[in-house]
Amino acid sequence: MSFTVLIPARLASTRLPNKPLADICGIPMVVRVAQRVSTLTTTNGKVRVVVAADNTAIISACQHHGIEAILTRTDHPSGSDRLSEACQLLGLAEHEIVINVQGDEPLIDPALVGSVAQLLIEQPQASMSTAAHAIDNLVEFSNPNVVKVVLDAQGMALYFSRATVPYSRDQPDRLPSPAPLRHIGIYGYRVGFLLQFPNLPQAPMEMTEALEQLRALWHGHRIAVHVATQAPGPGVDTPEDLERVRRLFNA
Repeated sequence: MSFTVLIPARLASTRLPNKPLADICGIPMVVRVAQRVSTLTTTNGKVRVVVAADNTAIISACQHHGIEAILTRTDHPSGSDRLSEACQLLGLAEHEIVINVQGDEPLIDPALVGSVAQLLIEQPQASMSTAAHAIDNLVEFSNPNVVKVVLDAQGMALYFSRATVPYSRDQPDRLPSPAPLRHIGIYGYRVGFLLQFPNLPQAPMEMTEALEQLRALWHGHRIAVHVATQAPGPGVDTPEDLERVRRLFNA
């Protein structure tokens, strides 16, 4: 199983300026992410880890720590556009697989990355793959910032939503059974599809929910979903998140 992990890194951030370069115990956060993913081993292939950055400061930080990095444009409207450019810069073939790991996930489980990649290999009908885990409380289920996903019998995504789906008509004050699923923001792509994706017209439901993955479903592409046994480690969006992660690395 050979694939490429692409870590998009954008220097501008509203809530946490220069986020990719935020120090975590002496090492920039984006480097922490790349180092963690690089520990992933497969039985019969290799994993290439590349940071796709929009600023030379990120490139320099990665190179200083021995992490492969490429410079992409600064004007990309979305992360998928940056990934698409990265695939072209790296000369990846259309049949190859890339996994998108966010640059603010320094506690990402390498095994989760491998599972998302393996799913695309096992499900040739899928253009994308992603992950989810069970929700075990109503507060999380009701939170619109928690994206939910509903699957079909083959483990393919039927829909992603910020709403409480599936909705329990007869017991609206309880969690549905089986447990609803929280979407984990990691994606696998076939390169051929990823190169097309930014050019697909936006879907009405994508604009309503503000969820880019709905564009793939709207245009008839299938997304395979790996159901993880536990939630991933916390990501970093705010200064408070950064301090929490720093404490975990110091523990």
